Amino acid sequence: MQVRRLRDAAAFDAHLQDLGIELARHPDPAAVLGRAVDVAGATLANRWAVLPMEGWDGTADGRPTDLVRRRWRRFGESGAALVWGGEAVAVRSDGRANPRQLAIGPASPGDLATLREELVAGHAGATGGGAPPVVGLQLTHSGRWSCPDGAPAPCVAFRHPLLDARVGATDSDVVTDGWLDDLVGAYAAAAKVASDAGFDFVDVKHCHGYLLHELLAARDRPGRYGGDLPGRTRFLTETVGAIRRAAPGLGIGVRLSAFDVVPHVRGGDGRGVPEAPGPYPYAFGGDGTGMGIDLGEVHELCEQLVALDVTLLCVTAGSPYWCPHVQRPAYFPPSDGYLPPRDPLLEVARLLDVTAAITRAHPRLTVVASGLSYLQEWMPGVAAAIVDRGAATLVGYGRGVLSYPELPRDVLGRRDATRGRLCRTFSDCTTAPRNGLVSGCYPLDPFYKARPERLELTAAKRAAGEG
Repeated sequence: MQVRRLRDAAAFDAHLQDLGIELARHPDPAAVLGRAVDVAGATLANRWAVLPMEGWDGTADGRPTDLVRRRWRRFGESGAALVWGGEAVAVRSDGRANPRQLAIGPASPGDLATLREELVAGHAGATGGGAPPVVGLQLTHSGRWSCPDGAPAPCVAFRHPLLDARVGATDSDVVTDGWLDDLVGAYAAAAKVASDAGFDFVDVKHCHGYLLHELLAARDRPGRYGGDLPGRTRFLTETVGAIRRAAPGLGIGVRLSAFDVVPHVRGGDGRGVPEAPGPYPYAFGGDGTGMGIDLGEVHELCEQLVALDVTLLCVTAGSPYWCPHVQRPAYFPPSDGYLPPRDPLLEVARLLDVTAAITRAHPRLTVVASGLSYLQEWMPGVAAAIVDRGAATLVGYGRGVLSYPELPRDVLGRRDATRGRLCRTFSDCTTAPRNGLVSGCYPLDPFYKARPERLELTAAKRAAGEG
C-alpha cells in the first residue's frame, strides 16, 4: 500500500499495525520542531535541517549555474535553521560523480560565497529576518563512482567482487596510501575555501558508497588506511586534523551511512533481490550476512568523533547505487532501479531505529535523522515524535525540499501542508540525472515541469518501459 493512498490517520495507523511497526506521531509538531537548540556554538531556532543532495546542473568546470542558485535560495526559503551541505561538492575534479557536479576550483571562493549569500537571503526574505541559518558545505570524493567526464573513472579503496563490474574497476584503480595522503590536503584546502566563503561547518562525507564510506569497509586493504578500525578511520582522523590547521574555528560534521547491505539487483518480478547469497564482509555496520545490522563499530566510530570534537552527525544508510531502498525509501524506483523488496515504511522504521540507538548512546552528538520524505503527510507528526522522545536532535528534509521547500515553515506556522506539493517519491529527481538531464522535481515543481527536459525525461522513461 502506497502512503499517498492512506487518506487519514486511522488508515495510516492500521497499515503500520499490519506491518508490525510503530511510528509514533506527536499531536503538535510545531511545538516540538519549533524548540530552539544549541548546536556547535550557535542557537538554532528550530529542529529542521535541509539535507545535502548531489547536483547535476553545474557547469562543465564545476561552477554553479542559475539553476543551482535557485535551488540554494529555495533551501533558505524553507526556514530550516540548519542547512547540511546544500549539495555535495567534490574536493577535486577527479572526484565528481557526474560532469555537472560542483567542484572546488579557482573560482570557488567567490562562487561559494555567492551561493551562501543567496541561501541566507532566501531565509531572511521568507522568515522576516532573525538569526540566519547555520550553513555547512558537504565535501566529497566520489571514489568508486567518480564519473567526471561522463564515463566511469573509478578510484577504489579495495577490489570488490560485486561492485567492480558495475564500474569496470581493475587493480590499477585501487588508490595508494600516498594518493590518500594527497587527498587529505585537498579536503583541508577545500575546507579553507568554505571557511573563507562564510560557511559555518563542512561535512566530511562518509556515506552512500563514496570513497570515505568505502574506506570504512576496507578490512582487507593493506597499509595505513585499511585493516582494523583505527586504520579504516585514519583518513577521517588525519583530515579532521588538517582541516583544523587550515581553518581554525570552522565546524566539522560527518554524514554517515551507519549500516549497509549486500548490493541488490532487479529480480524477475521487478523487485530488488540480493545480488549474491552468503557471507558479505564489505558492509560497514553490517553483521556479515549482507542483510543484518551490527552497530558495534559504528558506536566505536561515534566515540572517536566525540574525541575529535566532531559532534555534528547526520545518519543515513547504504548507497543509492546498490541498495537505495534502505536509505531513500520510495514506492517508485528510478528507471534503472528496482521496486522495493518490501514496504518502504519498514525501511523508514529501521533507519529511524538505528538513528535512535546512536542518539541515545552518544549524548554529546547532535544527530540529524534522515529518510523521512516517504512519510509524506505523516512526516511532521513522526518527525516531532522523534525529537520529543530524544531519538534525534534534528530532523532532515531531503528530496522533498525540491518540490515543497516551504513545508518546514508551514509546519512551524501551524498551516496545513499543501498535499499537491508533497514529494510522492516518484524518483524523477534521480531518473533525470541518470539520463544526463539537470536535477529537479519534474512532476511537482512548475518550474521544472515547464522545462524542455521534461519531454526528454518522459521519452527516457518510456524507453525503460515505464509508460
